[in-house]
Amino acid sequence: MAETSFTPHDHGACIEHGVDAAMRQCREAGLKLTPVRKRVLELLLEEHRAMGAYEILDRLREEGLGSQPPVAYRALDFLTANGFAHRIERLNAFIACTHAGDDHAPAFLICRICNRVAETDSSLPRAALAEAALPLGFTVERAAIEAEGLCPACQEAAE
Repeated sequence: MAETSFTPHDHGACIEHGVDAAMRQCREAGLKLTPVRKRVLELLLEEHRAMGAYEILDRLREEGLGSQPPVAYRALDFLTANGFAHRIERLNAFIACTHAGDDHAPAFLICRICNRVAETDSSLPRAALAEAALPLGFTVERAAIEAEGLCPACQEAAE
């Protein structure tokens, strides 16, 4: 839901829904959502902006959940591998997936001022990219679509 990142919403419900969905999926798939993995997901859901691994590690360290980089990287690897989070290439950072459990092709709308990120569907651009690749004999397996601009709050502040 792209609108939740840039518009007012019940943030507590947003976090609760994301964690509950991840816990349910882990249970169904026989995966373990450890306390550190769960906390990293909560941090990503709390922010609605891209967070770097070291920023996450700092928060974990403050909470006594780990102080070495592998702690954060292992949790982020688990979350991205299982569709609970996405890596934002442009920012070398991560966000929580707002469509966890759904087979989807995300595109990311990144505010260039505050770095908040909204996830939206990119089915049409991906289909066009795959079609453009066909005459070249190329098969698109993965594409990261990241659009940079201004979120409503930053647009309003700039006026």
